[in-house]
Amino acid sequence: MSGKGKGGRGKKSGGKTASRSSKAGLQFPVGRLSRYLRKGGYAKRVGGGAPVYLAAVLEYLCAEILELAGNAARDNKKTRIIPRHIQMAIRSDEELNKLLAGVTVSSGGVLPNIHSVLLPKKGAEGAEEADKPKKAKKPSSGKKPKKEAAEGAAE
Repeated sequence: MSGKGKGGRGKKSGGKTASRSSKAGLQFPVGRLSRYLRKGGYAKRVGGGAPVYLAAVLEYLCAEILELAGNAARDNKKTRIIPRHIQMAIRSDEELNKLLAGVTVSSGGVLPNIHSVLLPKKGAEGAEEADKPKKAKKPSSGKKPKKEAAEGAAE
């Protein structure tokens, strides 16, 4: 009973080696990010958890942007996400817009926006009357309406 038994730690014989991404349950490549951190010269040494954490953060950001872009594509009745949908997703979300403020999305366009100064005024009566087409008056036939004719005869 001093042995490790079936469920203990140690090398498994004949088993396939699992990648660090699959061990962490991520889609983004932990090994590649580890290599980039080492070769990038950001620090002399890189811990084991740093590339895993970086991969998790990048995967979360991508998932968030893709979800919002998918919603934008569905709103426009499209089944394929294009750069315009990514731009709409980023710029409509307050936090992503702040994070990616200096980023230019190629072929993304701009948010539809009309400055309030350029919109027609609604409160002013003079502006409304000037904007409305004037109604043409019917030509009078020379006869007075019945009510006015009765008042005129009474005087």
